[in-house]
Amino acid sequence: MEQDNKGNNKIKRLTLKRVHEGLMVGIKSDGTKYSVRDDRNRFFFPEEWIKFYNKLRESKKPIFDILINTGARIEEALNIKPKNFDWEKNRLTLRVTKLKASKGERVGKPRTFTISSQFARKMRKHINDNKIMDDELMFKITKQAVYQMMRRALKNAEIKDDWNFGLHNIRKTHGNYLKALEIDSGEICYRLGHDLNTFIKHYGSPNIFDRKDKIVMIKILGDVYGFR
Repeated sequence: MEQDNKGNNKIKRLTLKRVHEGLMVGIKSDGTKYSVRDDRNRFFFPEEWIKFYNKLRESKKPIFDILINTGARIEEALNIKPKNFDWEKNRLTLRVTKLKASKGERVGKPRTFTISSQFARKMRKHINDNKIMDDELMFKITKQAVYQMMRRALKNAEIKDDWNFGLHNIRKTHGNYLKALEIDSGEICYRLGHDLNTFIKHYGSPNIFDRKDKIVMIKILGDVYGFR
């Protein structure tokens, strides 16, 4: 049961129908569609990410560069402004972050972390090419529009279980890559805005990746944390 936007009437989830192994879809009483996945922890293997990324239009790649390089939630990423970058020290501050009311927060806590020099160059190019002012949003686009871009690229890349991916799975991909590359769990949790229990529960084993996978991960993430 969910409330509608006005907080008045209750919106019911109606009958679910299985459309793929691991995926069910349904319609709410207000007519909107929703889906339920059996596995919400799917992430991109490195070669899958390369295939997916190469199917994106060049002009659409920067928002996905942010997601894979920072592990930010889409709502956090869409609130980034040029002034949030420290270009001299290759750092980024997420100013608008998830509010954790259950932990007594009244506002989300900003997070500042290091970024790769390669990612920093891509962001500066995006800013310069689009003449984005220091206090403007980097991306004037909706979450749904980004999701639709992702759906098209997944289809074109022929990812076998493309229906298993949402924008949040890019965040899981970032965390799993850092874990596989032996970054300290506390550092990964800070970067993602997670507690350790959540990280342990939702992020996979680093032992499923081989040496070739890790080489491609470093190609994707660049020299953040001194990767070579």
